[in-house]
Amino acid sequence: MTQKTFSIPGISCGHCVNAIKTELTELDGVSKVEGNIEGKSVEVEWDAPATEEMIKNKLTEINYPAV
Repeated sequence: MTQKTFSIPGISCGHCVNAIKTELTELDGVSKVEGNIEGKSVEVEWDAPATEEMIKNKLTEINYPAV
């Protein structure tokens, strides 16, 4: 299992976090998504077939790109 915290400056409210959780948990292999509004970040845990690149691409696609 891989775990990483992604910095996402576009997070401003609970709706943002929920949108990110919904989209990322639909990716095969993503098992956990925890958002932090104050820290403007999300912690993601995943296994194959999900990859860091897939997660970053999904974040960009939904207008919450990781930096």
